[in-house]
Amino acid sequence: MGPYSQGIKAGSFLFIAGQGPADPKTGKMASDIETQTRQTLQNVKAIIEASGLSLSDVVKVSIFLKNGSDFQKMNEVYRTFFQNNPPTRTTIEVKFVAPDMLIEIDAIAYRD
Repeated sequence: MGPYSQGIKAGSFLFIAGQGPADPKTGKMASDIETQTRQTLQNVKAIIEASGLSLSDVVKVSIFLKNGSDFQKMNEVYRTFFQNNPPTRTTIEVKFVAPDMLIEIDAIAYRD
């Protein structure tokens, strides 16, 4: 999509670039917020795990929603990924360039 890194380690931190809901195998996006949220978090998780970390190392998440009205449905899926000691989080409503994209998530992970 552009000139950027999916994740960069800086000392004990891992900064994960904004990830969207495209399935990495097919490039396709589902049309509902629940499936898009799940896929986006799986994409974030894959980057974290490829760096030797886990979701329990995530300290900050930013969520960008196309429709603020999707907050409840997104949150139901989100809580299945961060069940214990969830990270700090910001959620805002935005306008996306990709018309079918309903969510984007970036994250910061930390491990000593």
